Amino acid sequence: MEYVQERPYRFRVDQRDGMRAPGVVFASPGLLRDAEKSLEQVVNVASLPGIVGASYAMPDIHWGYGFPIGGVAATDVAEGGVISPGGVGFDISCGVRLLTADDDARSLAPVLPAVMDGLGAAIPRGAGPGGVWKLGRAELDALLDGGSRYAVGRGHGVERDLSRCEDGGAVADADVEQVSERARERGLAQVGSLGSANHFLEVQQVAEVYDENVAAAFGLARDQVCVMIHCGSRGLGHQICTDHVRAMDAAMARYGIQVPDRQLACTPADSPEGRAYLGAMAAAANYGRANRQLLAEAARRVFRRETGGGLTLVYDVSHNLAKIEEHAVDGGGPRRLCVHRKGATRAFPPGHPELPEDLRDVGQPVLIPGTMGTASYVLAGVARGDAFHSTCHGAGRSLSRHQAARTIGGKQLRARLEAEGIAVRPLSPRSLAEETPEAYKDVDEVVEASEGAGLCRKVARLVPLGVVKG
Repeated sequence: MEYVQERPYRFRVDQRDGMRAPGVVFASPGLLRDAEKSLEQVVNVASLPGIVGASYAMPDIHWGYGFPIGGVAATDVAEGGVISPGGVGFDISCGVRLLTADDDARSLAPVLPAVMDGLGAAIPRGAGPGGVWKLGRAELDALLDGGSRYAVGRGHGVERDLSRCEDGGAVADADVEQVSERARERGLAQVGSLGSANHFLEVQQVAEVYDENVAAAFGLARDQVCVMIHCGSRGLGHQICTDHVRAMDAAMARYGIQVPDRQLACTPADSPEGRAYLGAMAAAANYGRANRQLLAEAARRVFRRETGGGLTLVYDVSHNLAKIEEHAVDGGGPRRLCVHRKGATRAFPPGHPELPEDLRDVGQPVLIPGTMGTASYVLAGVARGDAFHSTCHGAGRSLSRHQAARTIGGKQLRARLEAEGIAVRPLSPRSLAEETPEAYKDVDEVVEASEGAGLCRKVARLVPLGVVKG
């Protein structure tokens, strides 16, 4: 794959046959070398009808379904721009929620084992059913429509949680009727559960603060204890993606659409199929928000019991979603765009009207989960941020789960992490080994590239004290 460096941390793949826009990758030379195969997907995404700007990739780019994970693409709705479920992924609204504890690391230390035991018992996880909240069908439909707002209204949280959640806790325009019976069946028994793979609940310590004013606005201070939750919409979101990829694959010919990879199945965002997917996707996003809301409440109960203190929400944001947003393109006026962010986090700048009033002066919190043996970051959106105000979403995988499990045994990894002072509560040794820190890129390098590319700025670095793994 041929590419040229435009400036530090920004590389361009020029247009060629079939591409409607160039490719742009934000990365260091080292990160880019590790991701060269994924550039094929950057090129494929550039063929989507209605794409504007470029087919973007974040520093944590790696191979995904259709789109690369770490891919961002926007299409012009008025010009027949498409929506592609592959640009969101199977785990719709997978995202991160960060809460601050009333404790600092020193005061938590004597009770950390009890806290971790409590969290290990209270947090449902694994590939199958099992969740904090057992719902009936009517309740599930209400949750798909209302997201965290419905959960808080039923007593699972406080009103302030909603103001510190993307979209106020619920995506508008959810259409429950577009969610299949099979998807609903899969979602009924999983509300309030981590799932498996790279999902986790982690107890962390703020190790470094880079911007004290912004950190204070977010509610963060050095040595403070935090809880980070990383999960999504479970089987319900997976089934919605499966259902609508199939429907769009069958419909593309009617719209004269051809794509280089069937995993990029798409239709115009304003078509019946496009609107159906957007409605179902919004319902899955609301499920994901409510899922993290329920897990946060379970963690709050454990902290109240073991420490006598509470947990306060910093922010909740998705990194697998498509949204209809207005953005200026090529120096022109605002255009109505369908912005796909797959393994990429929106990063709205200071002054953006969608931010809560108490954060509007400093910009949106951007939550970047790392690996259980390294660190996570809190970033902030910046003015003139590129890629439609988007940035990275994590460390980015470099080894498959099978490869990772061959490098180290789960028991060995647990002993190593606990020797480093990280209390671990895994579901199984195998699931732990699959998520060994060596399976991921260097999160410090990913964040450095994101900031160096002008996508965001660093606010704080968090290190793990204990982790509950799916």
